[in-house]
Amino acid sequence: MTRVLIVDDDPVQLRLTSEVASRAGFAAVTATGGKQALDLLRADAGIGAMVLDLVMPDLDGMAVLEAMRREGLSTPVIVQTAHSSLETVVSAMRQGAADYFVKPVAPERLVISLRNALKLAELETLVRTDRSRMSGTLGVGDIVTRAQGMDRVLSLCAKAARSTLPIIVEGEPGVGKQLIARVIHGSGDRAGKPFVTVNCGALTTDEVESALFGHRKGAFAGATSDEAGKVLEAQGGTLFLDEVGELPDELQAKLLHVVQEGEIVPVGADRPVRVNVRIISSTSRRLLNLTKAGQFREDLYYRLNVLPIYVPPLRDRTEDIPLLVNHFIGRLAAESGKRVAGISDAALELLRRFNWPGNIRQLENAVYRAVVLCDGAYLETVDFPQIVAQSAGREEAIRLAAAAAAPSAPVHIDDASVPARESANRSTMPDRFVAQNGEVAALADVERELIGFALRHYGFRMSRVARALGIGRSTLYRKLREYGLDEGLESDAA
Repeated sequence: MTRVLIVDDDPVQLRLTSEVASRAGFAAVTATGGKQALDLLRADAGIGAMVLDLVMPDLDGMAVLEAMRREGLSTPVIVQTAHSSLETVVSAMRQGAADYFVKPVAPERLVISLRNALKLAELETLVRTDRSRMSGTLGVGDIVTRAQGMDRVLSLCAKAARSTLPIIVEGEPGVGKQLIARVIHGSGDRAGKPFVTVNCGALTTDEVESALFGHRKGAFAGATSDEAGKVLEAQGGTLFLDEVGELPDELQAKLLHVVQEGEIVPVGADRPVRVNVRIISSTSRRLLNLTKAGQFREDLYYRLNVLPIYVPPLRDRTEDIPLLVNHFIGRLAAESGKRVAGISDAALELLRRFNWPGNIRQLENAVYRAVVLCDGAYLETVDFPQIVAQSAGREEAIRLAAAAAAPSAPVHIDDASVPARESANRSTMPDRFVAQNGEVAALADVERELIGFALRHYGFRMSRVARALGIGRSTLYRKLREYGLDEGLESDAA
C-alpha cells in the first residue's frame, strides 16, 4: 500500500485529508508541520507522495519545497492552501510541486491528482533506469518496487556496495539476479569501472578456463594471439559469475586461488598476473546443497558466500507486476513501433493471478508477444493466449486434484471394475503422459520427450535449451547422454 504524507497544522483539515487518502486505498501518514515532514522524508520512511499545506507556523510549505529541492528529495508534492494568488502558484510549481489546490478541494479531485503524481514519479524513475542501463550504471535508487521483500534486497545491496566482499545472489531463473549485481556495482566506488559477465553454465571446461583467465599465444591449437580473459577485462571493476554452481571442479580450485591470492595464471603463462576485481556470483540452485553433495568446493563456497542476497520470485511480489508491465509496454511498444498506451484492468488481473514460473523474464516475454499481437491502444486478455491457456490448465489441475481426493465408487466399463476417479482422470490425461499399457508414463520418458522437443524447438542451440529447461548446460549434456539424444551433436554447439 502506497504511503501518502499529509502535512497541515489545522487538525480538522489534517483529519479530513487523511480520511480521503485512506478511502482511496492509500496509507495516510500525518505531520503537523514542515520540520516534521522533512524529518520523515529524510528518514526514507517509504513516502510515495505528499499533500502539503503552504501556510504553517514552524516551517511553511514553500520552505519545505526549497529544502526538498536543495537536498534532492524527489517525493511528488501536491500543494494546497487557503490563500490563492497567481504568484504563489507559480513559485510553488517552480520549486517542484506536481499540483496545486485552493482549499477546500473536492475529494475525488485530490485522489486523481495523487494517482497522477505517483504515476508520473514511477515513469520518471523508469526512464532514469533505462538511461542508466544504457550507460551501464544502475544504482539502488533506479529500482522501482512496492514489495517489502525487494525493499530488503535493495537495503542489502546498499550495504554491499560499500564493501568489496564477495557476494552470492540467489534466486529462481528469471528473477533478475544480474540486475541486482549491476545495482551493487553501480552503487559503489567501482561504478565507473568495467562490469564483466561470465555465464559459467554456457561454456565447456576448456572454454571456461580460457574465457576466465585468458591465454598466451601458442598455448593450444588455435591460440594465434594473446587473450586477456574476463578476469583481466574486469580489472578495477566487477566480475559477475552467472550460475557459478556450474563451474567444473578443476576451475573451482583456480577461482579459489583468485579469491584468496588476487592473481591469475593465464593458460600457457609461466608467471601469475595480479588482479583487482570484485566478485559477484549468482545461482538458481541451492549452492549449499551442492556443497553438501560434493559437487561444489566447500572452501570456495564459504569464500564466495560472505554476503548472500536472496531475490524473491515474482509470485511473492505481485505488487510489482503493474510497475513492470507498464515499464515493459513503454519500452517494447517503442521498439516495435506499436501505439500501445497501457493494459486493461482485466488483462492486468490475469497477469496478477498467474504463477510466473519463469519470473520477470517470462513476464517480459509475455508482454512483448502481447504488444506485437495487440490491435488496439490497450492490451487485452486476448493478447495473452498462452497465459490464458496455462491459467485455465492450472485451474483444471486444481479441480482434478480436488476430485482425486474425494471418495470414489467403482463403475463398470466393459464388465471391468475400475475406480471412477482413475477412469475420469485417464480420459483427461494428455496422451504423452500415458504409456502403451495405459498407465502413467515414467518420469524419465516424459523428461526425454520434453528435452527432445526443446532441442527441436530451439534449433539445437544448447545454451537456449538449457535456459528454457532451467538447468545448467553441463546438466543438459549429461541428460542427452543418458537418454541417447547426443548422437550427432557437437559438444560446443551454441
